[in-house]
Amino acid sequence: MKTKHPNTGTAYKLALVVLTVVITAPLAAQSQGTIEFTARVTPSGGRPEPVRQMTFYALRKNLADIRLEALRIHPAPDLDSFVDGLACSAELKTWMKTNRTVQLAGAEFTRNLKPGDIVEVPEFFDAYMARNKGFEGVGFPKPKFREKDRDANPEKYKQQKEDFRAALRKFIAASPNTVQGIDADLIALNPYEKWGRMLNGHAGLAENLTLEMAQSRYLAGQAETNLDGRGSIAGLTPGDYWISMLGVPAAAGDVRLHWDVRVTVRPGETTHVDLTNFNATESTEALPHPNP
Repeated sequence: MKTKHPNTGTAYKLALVVLTVVITAPLAAQSQGTIEFTARVTPSGGRPEPVRQMTFYALRKNLADIRLEALRIHPAPDLDSFVDGLACSAELKTWMKTNRTVQLAGAEFTRNLKPGDIVEVPEFFDAYMARNKGFEGVGFPKPKFREKDRDANPEKYKQQKEDFRAALRKFIAASPNTVQGIDADLIALNPYEKWGRMLNGHAGLAENLTLEMAQSRYLAGQAETNLDGRGSIAGLTPGDYWISMLGVPAAAGDVRLHWDVRVTVRPGETTHVDLTNFNATESTEALPHPNP
């Protein structure tokens, strides 16, 4: 009777595992794909120039959607909440919320002011009256109500005040030029710069989070272009990817570009992509200054 060696089963299992790895490893490699790309920027009136020695990323999600995801994590400041915290009249707060703006200066602001806005919002009314005192006697309505009648004869006071407001609305509608310049008396009240700082601060945080998520959660591979503007990203599981730039835009002359181009990778194949002005987005970022 033959006795089975105690290590025979273990050796058999080990050999099976090794054989499986040997067989499946080439198959796995064959199922992966590669993206080869060439990046060129064409300046206005010039010839295409290669994008040299810049890093491109293969992302599993497009950059616009990653930004939206970042905004869900860190929502933008709420205009209504900001307005509620301002030290101004309830009427001015209502005007800001209704018009979705906190800008109280500039030609567009004064042009869009309606006679009713000026009469009903205390801050606008005071600024308008201060700016137009010189019009009295040349058609400018003259108030007939007196403060002493506020308590002594409230009905008379109320009616005369309403009559004055109605006359002032008509005057403003007929003389829109009298509205120009009232923003000079609203400088101390204008919260536009404060709101702008809040928005800019949030935009910086949101963009940093976007780039962080792109490089950690959604990064599938990256490559730096050579002197001909060519790059290659291998070992990609079949599926859709977005070839993107994060950070400094590609520049040539007066043109600055970012790419976020969708590419489909197929098993065992190499997909070629040309990145040009036609499939790029014009960047609004300032170019870095060259070293002196």
